[in-house]
Amino acid sequence: MLKKIRKALLEKRDNPHPNLEEAPLYEDYTGYLDVLFAEQLSLVAGKFIFCEDEMQFVENLLLLADEKGWRKIYCWEQPLQELLTHFEFPFYSTDTDFMDAEVGITLCESLIARNGSVLVSNGGTAGRRLSIYPHCHIVVAYTSQLVLDLKDGFKQLKSKYDTNIPSMVSTITGPSRTADIEKTLVLGAHGPKEFIVFLLEG
Repeated sequence: MLKKIRKALLEKRDNPHPNLEEAPLYEDYTGYLDVLFAEQLSLVAGKFIFCEDEMQFVENLLLLADEKGWRKIYCWEQPLQELLTHFEFPFYSTDTDFMDAEVGITLCESLIARNGSVLVSNGGTAGRRLSIYPHCHIVVAYTSQLVLDLKDGFKQLKSKYDTNIPSMVSTITGPSRTADIEKTLVLGAHGPKEFIVFLLEG
């Protein structure tokens, strides 16, 4: 084996793929980003709900909370708090009784349509706890945050924060999952077992 490696190093040849790094990873996508995102999110056990406006979002949230029997719903980001307060939706604005949290509602940085992922950071008031600890994580996003690929999400991030990029940037692709135990897929092993994205026009 070592002789073959040595021989290959001595016998220099032209690179058979000189433009490999410049070549695009995927074919160009010409469809609707919201449709692609919804399809990819559903493939990883996430749920997608489109809302025409903020009132429809709150109506859908009320129906969902009633259906699931949620009572401990937490929201720490000011724009969302103002929205929920305006429509008199009950929520916890502090970490009181947080150990009993059932739902965490947060904003996000971008929606990555290519793989149905949500780009999040610790730049907001919610930090990391609301997206990790409660059994259900709800993300509220707007159509202006839809991008095709991860690189486009990072461009939005740089445009928003300039040189003050948050110290934690991550992607969430569906509910928490693991197959460590006997190769059996388990949802919610290391985080939320439900992941819901509300997409609003805007």
